Order: sequence, then C-alpha cells, then structure tokens
Amino acid sequence: MNCIIRATALSALVSAAFILPAHAQVTVKDPWVRATVSQQKATGAFMQITSVQDARLVEVKSPVAGIIEIHEMAIEKDVMKMRALPNGLDLPAGKTVELKSGGYHVMLMDLKQQMKEGDTVPMTLVVEGKDKKRSTIEVKAPVKPLANASTPAVEHKHSH
Repeated sequence: MNCIIRATALSALVSAAFILPAHAQVTVKDPWVRATVSQQKATGAFMQITSVQDARLVEVKSPVAGIIEIHEMAIEKDVMKMRALPNGLDLPAGKTVELKSGGYHVMLMDLKQQMKEGDTVPMTLVVEGKDKKRSTIEVKAPVKPLANASTPAVEHKHSH
C-alpha cells in the first residue's frame, strides 16, 4: 500500500512539472545593466539564466531602448567579434547560462535616456519552450558602473 501511495505521489509531481508555465521553470539571477555616460546610445545587460527544461531566450523588451538584441561575443582568428543571435540563445535544461561582458549578453541600443548608477531598468524576457509556447519573465535590473560590477572589464566596441 505504501508503495502505491509513493508511486501516486511521484506521478502527481511529475505531471505538475509539465503543467507549470515556462516562466516558473526559468530563473534569472543577478541581473544588471552597465551605466552609460551622457549621449551614449548603447549598453549591455547581464544576468544568469537557468531553465528546468530545454528552452530558448528569444527576445528581450524594455522601454529604455529602441532596439534590443541578444548578442554573442567571441574570438575568431584572434579578433573579438560581436554578433546578434537572431534565433535566440539556448537555455539547456538544468544549466546556468551566464550573460556577461565578453560573452553572451543583451544589447540595449538607441537608448532613450542615460543609464545612471542606482536606476532600475525594467526588462521583459521572452522564453520559448520546446513546444514553441512562449512566456514572459519580468526583470528589474539595477544599473551599475562597470568598475563595481561583478564581471571582468572588457572593452565593448561595435557599430550598428
């Protein structure tokens, strides 16, 4: 009898895991946005994202920027190159994907205002599951100066 109760409870837990909305299965840790100087029109947003199931970060929205892209920085033939990921960023099940300076990151371009230390930037992350269903995660990212941020300083230059 005890074995049947355990099997039923386990079955209920497994079923519950599959009916949870995608945003309940994706966690965002330590989001932040790099501060800008006056007239600067682009900056980066960084965070750690972990998904319980395979998923993909397909879009980021924020009222502070006219253009937002998910980017990758990589070294190709001894040259640091940055490119947009038009199909989004894979979030493998159970693995933390770190968005950091010098790697994957979110580019906030055509900024509508200066990003000042102490401000908070609202962002909406759009995550797509394997079933192609999309859900959103609301994030409030504090603005920090690069020198005090917890990621290494990397010169971030590009043109659009």
